[in-house]
Amino acid sequence: MASTSTPTATTMTDDIPEMPAPRVRENPAHSIGGGLALLLGLLGLVAGVALSVLGGMAGSAGLKAALITVGVLVAIAAFFAMCGLNMVAPGEARVVQLFGRYRGTIRTDGLRWVNPLTSRTKISTRVRNHETAVLKVNDAYGNPIELAAVVVWKVEDTAQAMFEVDDFLEFVSTQTEAAVRHIAIEYPYDAHEEAGLSLRGNAEEITEKLAVELHARVEAAGVHIIESRFTHLAYAPEIASAMLQRQQAGAVVAARRLIVDGAVGMVEAALTRLTEQDIVELDSERKAAMVSNLLVVLCGDRAAQPVVNTGTLYQ
Repeated sequence: MASTSTPTATTMTDDIPEMPAPRVRENPAHSIGGGLALLLGLLGLVAGVALSVLGGMAGSAGLKAALITVGVLVAIAAFFAMCGLNMVAPGEARVVQLFGRYRGTIRTDGLRWVNPLTSRTKISTRVRNHETAVLKVNDAYGNPIELAAVVVWKVEDTAQAMFEVDDFLEFVSTQTEAAVRHIAIEYPYDAHEEAGLSLRGNAEEITEKLAVELHARVEAAGVHIIESRFTHLAYAPEIASAMLQRQQAGAVVAARRLIVDGAVGMVEAALTRLTEQDIVELDSERKAAMVSNLLVVLCGDRAAQPVVNTGTLYQ
């Protein structure tokens, strides 16, 4: 990576926005196993109902009222305590707040119990995919191109995801699109210079830079970027045919260059063998004619038509 760094790459690093420092970070919430709490809550409900029944059967009016009142209160208290029970599935968390203040996050799966006065917000910590729509932007050379990317991510800090941004799902979507657009305008689709990076020719390096920029953009939301890849990359339809002709012309030139290099090597080998084995002696003019004929045969698009010389070499 360091050997291929360019001023453009340095500019891109400098352009990465600096997000504000988070005001709150995730910490574990105080909770206990929900099995014991559920058992105690059910026992409290049973005890409240039993006291109410006994109060109804009591002969004394004062004892009757007291037992019914205590029974109702015990049942209400047991039901209220059971409101603190939470079912936490694997890959989920509960963000706990008490009167608007963050009290911690429950990540332990299963049945858990917390203070019933708290509010618990469910948030998924599973790995997610986000695929951008096909974006139309101009590359570094000003050519309109189309590209799309897929980002694999997950929530790493639930407190930041809940309190640092308004909607972390929309935040990730918007910042992903912004990062893809920024990467697209920093690099050309095809590099005219061999040392330069291009979107088509250096996909691995570009996606690594995309991941770095995405991480910097969404870190404030407590999101961790696992992987990012381009899923669509092409010239815009209005210039696709012209760019295809340009690519075809480049391929033809490269093929011709290879053919000429091979033909020159073959001609050189033929002249060397003729000279070393003393098969025929050629002067400079005849050597030039032979080189010309061999290059025409080897580099031509059509099959050569042989001509049988029935005279001497110089006729």
